[in-house]
Amino acid sequence: MATFDTAHVKNIALLGHAGSGKTTLAEDMLFEAGLINRRGTVREGTTVSDYHDLEKERGNSIFSSLLHTTWRGYKINIIDTPGYDDFVGDVLSALRVADTGVMLLNATAGVEVGTDIIWDYTEQFKTPMIFAVNKLDHENADYNKTVAEAKAHFGSKVVQVQYPLNAGTGFNQIIDVLNMVMYEYGKDGGKPEKKPIPDSEKATADELHRELVEAVASNDESLMEKYFELGELNEDDMKAGMHKAMINHDIFPLFCVSAEKNMGSGRIMGFIDNVCPSANEMPAQKTQSGTELTCDASGPACIFVFKTISEPHVGELSLFKVYSGTIKTGMELVNETTGASEKMNQLLLLEGQNRINVNELVAGDIGATMKLRNTHVNNTLHEKGKNIELHPIEFPTSNLTVAVESTRKGEEEKLSQALHTLIEEDATIKVVVSQELKQTLLHCQGELHLQVIKWKLEHIHKLEVAFHKPRIPYRETIRKKAEAMFRHKKQSGGAGQFAEVHLRIEPWYEGMPDPEALNVRGREEHPLEWGGKLVYYNCIVGGAIDARFLPSILKGVMEKMVEGPLTGSYVRDVRVSVFDGKMHPVDSNDISFKLAGLKAFKDAFGQADPQILEPIYNVEVLCPSDLTGAVMGDLQTRRAFVEGIDTEGHFQKIVAKVPLAEMADYSSSLRSITQGRAKFRLHFHEYAAVPYDLQKKLNEDYVKTAKEED
Repeated sequence: MATFDTAHVKNIALLGHAGSGKTTLAEDMLFEAGLINRRGTVREGTTVSDYHDLEKERGNSIFSSLLHTTWRGYKINIIDTPGYDDFVGDVLSALRVADTGVMLLNATAGVEVGTDIIWDYTEQFKTPMIFAVNKLDHENADYNKTVAEAKAHFGSKVVQVQYPLNAGTGFNQIIDVLNMVMYEYGKDGGKPEKKPIPDSEKATADELHRELVEAVASNDESLMEKYFELGELNEDDMKAGMHKAMINHDIFPLFCVSAEKNMGSGRIMGFIDNVCPSANEMPAQKTQSGTELTCDASGPACIFVFKTISEPHVGELSLFKVYSGTIKTGMELVNETTGASEKMNQLLLLEGQNRINVNELVAGDIGATMKLRNTHVNNTLHEKGKNIELHPIEFPTSNLTVAVESTRKGEEEKLSQALHTLIEEDATIKVVVSQELKQTLLHCQGELHLQVIKWKLEHIHKLEVAFHKPRIPYRETIRKKAEAMFRHKKQSGGAGQFAEVHLRIEPWYEGMPDPEALNVRGREEHPLEWGGKLVYYNCIVGGAIDARFLPSILKGVMEKMVEGPLTGSYVRDVRVSVFDGKMHPVDSNDISFKLAGLKAFKDAFGQADPQILEPIYNVEVLCPSDLTGAVMGDLQTRRAFVEGIDTEGHFQKIVAKVPLAEMADYSSSLRSITQGRAKFRLHFHEYAAVPYDLQKKLNEDYVKTAKEED
């Protein structure tokens, strides 16, 4: 393949709601450039980018795909992204390395929820954007409604470059108000015939042309002066002005396309070449140390890994963007995070599942390499002697948690390895082996995401797995003061065991005074790794218990706090004061006082009005205004306390506090209630007391389970 310098490499991400036509448009681009001789279809499962068996089975993009093509002296790297919010990780990875986003709008549906959600991410990255209204050949296409919604959702920066003359089943004409020409397509699409704008459309075209010129001029003072002086801007001025305005996120040009009929893709590719920025024209990358890294092929070699693909029988494929320098086959780079040296044994270009070997990649280009042993997503690799670390992609927290286990005995290690592979491929998946809950917890983005994970485990890793509702990490505490004593005595030939411990327990809170009516001789404060504290007082007088045994009593108390008596959950926020006891000059030892402390604590805990605490989460639901009532009604069935409703972007934001125990199925429930038009965020807030009837049931269930296990 011909080599391209940095200025002639363009990186685009195809974005949009599921079903908006991204994969079909990518197919058009490859076909128009001559890289494929026949356009595949999603329906037949023959497209270059949706090559995965699961994508063919479902008829949707599930994973992002890297493609490349050439057009009029430029190389265009294309990242085709999935449209479901469950696969947001691939969208964020694409936006991290793309220099332009192409947002597809479905002319039959207008601005869909997936578009709004993705738009929020493009705003974070300040990615230059193009809009493309697709499916204009459909009988229900409504171009004007779609444009009106785009302007309402994304502002007046959305400026029409084109509009369709005959949207609907006979669609084949597009009027371009930048070039002031009409494109007419044959029945098979492809290269159009240029024709004069019909007289009946001249007034509309002139008005839209004027709006476009004014939008460009308003973002550049010199162009504004020229426009005032001449009343017009020439083609070169317009392209230069749009180029600058796109980089500054001041203009979002809007085009027309029918990806299904291959109409309009060539014009978009030409605009990408002529107007959209190359990587070296975008603002320099900021490093973690605050310095700037210029995208220059002659600079220090530096790449950023944005995606990992695990390929059976081959290994891991690392996708990266070259942010500086020129990367050559055989070059050794240093991973700034791990300090490990990695050799670039192969440099690859990707065309979906196909791999093309190349000898070098210049700054601004995107490629892949195999078998980087100590490198993962978000790692920066650079030439030796440099200290460069680029900012990582910030992936969202999970919305769904399940417990996962192998249904076949003896495959626990195999499952662990498979889960590790999934984490490497998808940074939005988290796996935690919870000693507290005695479960392996899998955190992901939603039900669809979980279905894909299950498919991979079963079809790729050949595992049989089951998902369960995760146990809730309850906590236990007390609500009043109580005292107890326990005497541990054991005699069985030789040395015996003896210890007697008297202690008081109380609810602990920050700033509380020392224990009343006790002679405080020592105080220890122990922050607990599961939250809260244990405050331990030595109030022994007269040497009733040697100081050397106090740590053993504390050890016994701590051991019982790991498994509270009500539900077996961790105990927190308790103050323990040891104020009396007895010991034997021969039979007392550490184990005796540990057991006595444990039993005394357990007895006192039962008398101190024990309380189960449950985790409460802050929940923010973003939904269209017409769905707020249904969403709030569902939340209230989950013991939620709705704090209010606010506005965020184009959504209504419902803010509530909800017990985690009520949120197990919320992802699928919200999708069902809103037809996928809402999303939510979940963050831990606090632990709070459970209602009395629920506490009683939880305790009864725990006692019953304990008896069954005995």
